[in-house]
Amino acid sequence: MIDIALIGHDSRNPNLGVGALTMSEVAIIRDAAARLGQKVKITILIGKGDKPTCVAGDDILERIVRPLKQPWDYFRAVRNSDLVIDISGGDSFTDIYGNRRIFQVLLQKYLVHLAGRPLVVAPQTVGPFANPFWRILAAGTIRSSALVATRDDKSTAFLRKMGIDGLIVKASDVSLRLPYEAPADRPASPPKVGINVSGLLMGGGYTGKNMFDLKLDYPTLICDIISGFSDHPNGCEVHLVGHVVPQTRGGVEDDYQICLDLADKFPRTVIAPPFDTPSEAKSYIAGLDFFIGARMHACIAAFSSGVPVVPMAYSRKFEGLFSALGYNLTVDCTIDTAEDIKEQIFEAYENRHAIAARMEKALQIGRVRLNQYEMGLERLLSRWN
Repeated sequence: MIDIALIGHDSRNPNLGVGALTMSEVAIIRDAAARLGQKVKITILIGKGDKPTCVAGDDILERIVRPLKQPWDYFRAVRNSDLVIDISGGDSFTDIYGNRRIFQVLLQKYLVHLAGRPLVVAPQTVGPFANPFWRILAAGTIRSSALVATRDDKSTAFLRKMGIDGLIVKASDVSLRLPYEAPADRPASPPKVGINVSGLLMGGGYTGKNMFDLKLDYPTLICDIISGFSDHPNGCEVHLVGHVVPQTRGGVEDDYQICLDLADKFPRTVIAPPFDTPSEAKSYIAGLDFFIGARMHACIAAFSSGVPVVPMAYSRKFEGLFSALGYNLTVDCTIDTAEDIKEQIFEAYENRHAIAARMEKALQIGRVRLNQYEMGLERLLSRWN
C-alpha cells in the first residue's frame, strides 16, 4: 500500500477548474497503480470547501488542514504519507495573485521537504515572479523535488532561466483526462454558443483595481460579445456558463452570479445550471457548438471534448498551454484591443467546423505530452514495489 497525499488539489473547491485537476490526478494515480499491481490510499488535504466532493472511493480520504493556521497538523499529515503530489491549483505557483497566496503555496512545499517526504510537482504553470525573494524560494523547492513537470513550454523555459538544470517533464494539463458524458448528435441549428464569464475579471480582480492589467473594459467586451451572438443572422442560442460556482452567491470569484446578472440584461440567453462537479460542467460544454471563456479549465473542457474554443487570456498560462499543442486561437486581454478580440472571436465562429477538425490533432499532442508525466509518476511509484 502506498500512501499518497495530494496538496494544492481540492475536491470541494467552488472553482471547478481545481476540482478538474483533482479528479484527473486521482484517475492518473489509480491507472498507474493498477499497471503496477499496487494499492494506493490517496489523502486530499483541503481547505474548508462549500461544495459536494467531486472525488469518491474506498481509496480516498479528505482531510481539512489549513497550513497557514495549522502548520503542525499539516506537517504531520504529509509526514504520514509516502509520497506527496502538488499541483498548486494549476496556476498559483506565481506571485501574480498576491503575496498571501504564493506564501501559502511555498509553505506547503517546504513543509513537505521538512517532513522528509518526496515531492512531485505535477504539471502546472510556474511563474512569473515579480518579487526576487519568491523566485529564489521557488527555485529551491524545485531543486528539492523528486519529479518536476510543467504543463507548457513557457513554464519550462522559465525554470531553465531560473537556473534549474535537472530533468523537467514537459507535459500538459492533467484535466485533459477529465471524464465526461459525450452528447448525443447535435442538431444543425440553432448553433449553441457558450460564453464563460469570469466573475473575477468582471470585478477587476481581487483588488477591484484591474489587478491583471487588462487593456480593455472586460464587462463592456462581454456585453458586446453577447449582443453580437444574440443578434447573429444564424440565430445563435447563447449559453452563459459559470465555472466558479460557490454555494453562497456574490463573492469576488462568483461566475454564476454574474451569469444571472447578465441574463437580466440579455433575457434571450440561456443560463447553464450551477454545476456541482467539473464533469457535469464538461458534459454540458461538450453539447455546445462554439465556446469562449476566460476560465482556462472551462476552455480545456471545450477543447478536450471537441468544441471549438477561443480562450480569453488574462495571464500567460493560456497561451503557454494551448500554443504548446499547436492551438493558436487564444486572444490576450492584456495586449489585444476589444475590437481585435471581437473580430477574432467572430471569425473563429465562422470557421468553427475547420477549427474542430484541427483540434483533434492538437488534442493528440496534449495526450502524448501528458503521458510523459504519467510514465514518470509510474516509475516513481514502482520504487515501492
